[in-house]
Amino acid sequence: MSKSKDFTLGLISGALVGSVVALLYAPDKGSNTRDVISYRLSSYLDELTHLIDRLSEEKEAISEAKRQGDQVVEDARHRAEDLIREAEDLLDTIEDSDSGKENNSTQQRADKSS
Repeated sequence: MSKSKDFTLGLISGALVGSVVALLYAPDKGSNTRDVISYRLSSYLDELTHLIDRLSEEKEAISEAKRQGDQVVEDARHRAEDLIREAEDLLDTIEDSDSGKENNSTQQRADKSS
């Protein structure tokens, strides 16, 4: 076994043995000790349930924020694509009007020379 597994095994077994010895030498009656243990386990379980609920709510909030962020990115991408399309259309219009002007001036020069 690796050193970390040995350490973990030793820690767990030491805690278990210590708990058993503490229960055997406890100054209180067994029924009282069991009641205290039951109460503490119950309170730990309630606290754990509360934490799980809170984490679940936070996960939902994070999921909603991610969804909204994705929507913002998607909207921005669509707007950018629309702007690019409009710019390309404008450039095409300018190029068409420039080539039309060149054709008109060439035509006018040809008419003047004839």
